[in-house]
Amino acid sequence: MLRDKVCIRGRRALRDREAERLIRRAAHAALAALALPFGALVEVTLVDDDEIREANARFRAKDRPTDVLSFPMLHFYRGAYDGNLASERDPESGFVPLGDMLINVERAREQGEELGHGFARECAYLTVHSVLHLAGYDHEDEGEEKRAMRAREEEILRRLGLPRV
Repeated sequence: MLRDKVCIRGRRALRDREAERLIRRAAHAALAALALPFGALVEVTLVDDDEIREANARFRAKDRPTDVLSFPMLHFYRGAYDGNLASERDPESGFVPLGDMLINVERAREQGEELGHGFARECAYLTVHSVLHLAGYDHEDEGEEKRAMRAREEEILRRLGLPRV
């Protein structure tokens, strides 16, 4: 099986080595925890408040900045896919594209400080959170779906050595 692939892009000013290392590590940990039966491709773009505000307004009709946005390519439910994965696999790379995420690096730094757990935990959390969205986890309801997603996030972050403080 192919190892999962995480591609990171964004303007040079936002291409922080620390953030990129954390994002790769967290994305690979989340994908490993999901134990998907294929090599997954995740595209990450590092953005600032203005860029994510524009995307949030365009795709979610919420004209304000946020910390992370997820754009799944396929319809999963808690890591399970009903369709034919063979038809989804990129014939050149062999990877199955899970989707794209936008991570607001500015907001991750601010929130890490505000919440008292630092940039590493916040950046990893946003990445894991987004990977889970790409794999069909959701938190729109305040019930079982949200509890399942939060439990998965915390399990993965503990494995990364970044538990909730």
